[in-house]
Amino acid sequence: MTDSDAATGSEGMIERRAEARDKARQLRATQKKKDRRTRLLLQGGLGIAAIAVVAIVAVVIVGSVRPEGPGPRNMASDGIRFDAGFAVQTTAGLEPGEAPTPSEPSAAGVVDVVVFTDYLCPVCADFQTEMDDLLTTLVDSGAATLEIHPLATLTNRSAGTQYSLRAANAAACTANFAPAAFPAVNAALFAAQPEPDTEGLTDGELLDLVQEAGADSGSMERCIEERRFAPWVEAATTRAQAGPLPVASTEVESLGGTPLVLVNGVRYPGTDPFDAADFSQFILQAAGGDVDLEPSPSPSPSPSPAAP
Repeated sequence: MTDSDAATGSEGMIERRAEARDKARQLRATQKKKDRRTRLLLQGGLGIAAIAVVAIVAVVIVGSVRPEGPGPRNMASDGIRFDAGFAVQTTAGLEPGEAPTPSEPSAAGVVDVVVFTDYLCPVCADFQTEMDDLLTTLVDSGAATLEIHPLATLTNRSAGTQYSLRAANAAACTANFAPAAFPAVNAALFAAQPEPDTEGLTDGELLDLVQEAGADSGSMERCIEERRFAPWVEAATTRAQAGPLPVASTEVESLGGTPLVLVNGVRYPGTDPFDAADFSQFILQAAGGDVDLEPSPSPSPSPSPAAP
C-alpha cells in the first residue's frame, strides 16, 4: 500500500465511521425519549415495577449460571487486532476454558495500541471520540496496530437490562461474522452510548445499529438475540480484572478500570479531557521515537523529458 493509498483509505474509513456515528446519535436521541417515558410510567405504577424487578432478578440469576461457551473468531487474545490498512488478524475462537493467546508484538517502527473498553463507560466514549481519527490514520498507514478488547465491567449499571454485557456481545458477534465492520460498529456503539443506570438499547436496536454500521451478516440477528458470546464476554472480563492481562508485554498486571490503553505495553495515563496531541507525544515516547506519526505522500515521479 502506498502512502497516498493509505491517506485515501484513512479518509474513507473516517467517513464511514462518521456516518455510523450520526446514525447512532439519532438512535441515542430516540432512546433518551423512551427512557423518559419509562421513568414516568414507573413512577405511576410501583406495583408493576416491583413485578418487573422480580422478573429481571430471575433473568440475571439464570444468566449468571450459564456455562462458558466458545469465543468469537478473530479474538483469540480476548481482543480483535487490526494491522496495516485495517487488515484483521484472523484467529480461531477460543474453546470453553481455554486461555487467550496474546498477539505477537510488531516489528520496530510499528507501535502496538491495545484498548480495554466498556460500551457503557463515559470515559471510554470520550477516548473514542477524541482519538478515533488519529488511530484510524496511524493504523491505515501501517504506523500502528490497534487491538480492542470489549468488556462488561458495568453490567449492573443499566437498570437490570445488562446493557454493558449485551453491547460487548454485539461487538463480539461483529468480530465473528463481520470483522471488517468492527471499527465502524465500535464507533457507533459509543456514539449511541446510553446514560448509566438507564435501560439502554434493546437487542433489536443493537442489531439495527450494527447493521447500519456495516455488520449486515445474516447471522448477526440470531447471535445478538441469543447473546451467543455473553458467557465469553463475562469470562474475558473476569480474566482482565484478575490478571494477568492477555498482552505480550506490559507493565500493567490487571485491568484496574476502563478505559485501559496500552502503547507498546505501557499504560497511557491520559489527560482530562483527552487530547490527541498529548496521545501522539505519548506514542512517540513509548516507541522511543521510532515511529512516523505523520506519513507524507509519496513524491510524484518526475516527468519524462519530451522527445526532441
